[in-house]
Amino acid sequence: MELTDYLRIFRKRGWIVILVALIAAASAFAFSKLQTPVYNASVKLSVNPARADWGLSNATKDLLRNYAENIRTHTMAQEVIDRAQLDMDTTTLLGKLFVSPAADTFTLQIDARDTDPEVAMTIAQTMAEVFAEDRDAWNQRQDKRDRIEVSILDNVWNLGYRQYSPNTKINTAAAGLFGLLVGLLVIFFLEWLEQDVIRSASDLERAIGVTVLGSIPPAPSDASAHQSSPRRRLFRPRLA
Repeated sequence: MELTDYLRIFRKRGWIVILVALIAAASAFAFSKLQTPVYNASVKLSVNPARADWGLSNATKDLLRNYAENIRTHTMAQEVIDRAQLDMDTTTLLGKLFVSPAADTFTLQIDARDTDPEVAMTIAQTMAEVFAEDRDAWNQRQDKRDRIEVSILDNVWNLGYRQYSPNTKINTAAAGLFGLLVGLLVIFFLEWLEQDVIRSASDLERAIGVTVLGSIPPAPSDASAHQSSPRRRLFRPRLA
């Protein structure tokens, strides 16, 4: 197919693509608005070795993954529930908790997600405090030169929270693009179904590759022929 053929198809059926895209985007927008929002609160922990030693620094990097696993334990979760007086079990709390270690910055990020932003912030902040205290208790039993200090970089109440889902803008845009693709498939499918149907001289020219010089008009029906013929006047002879 040439470019002119594509332009002809879009001029003829482009409204289908636009309609399908609008319907998909509107549906995604409405679905996103009907969903219950989930909010995310984050706290970053700084993990610092007691001295600038290459061996201790590498050991700290290796320990970050272990720290992340220690945070996501039922023991730690129960401590958070008891301290914050949360109405949930440890399995539910751990389902709302996410920990991301970053070895290049010596940090641990604790994320908590809940439909109530206050609950999300409480979980994140309390877990950070509980873990920092647990590491501080561990350091008290170590030599000062071998300690690995854990501290909260910023309070969650200063950072606030953000809506994690649904992301209405992204959902609407993605659905609109998907609708465009579906609309394109629909119009090309319709064009494929009608590729053997000839309705005009241009369709015939594309089919046989020869210029059409003329066409035979359809024969008039009997009624139209009778109407188009001149009316005859009937004269009655006068009697003497």
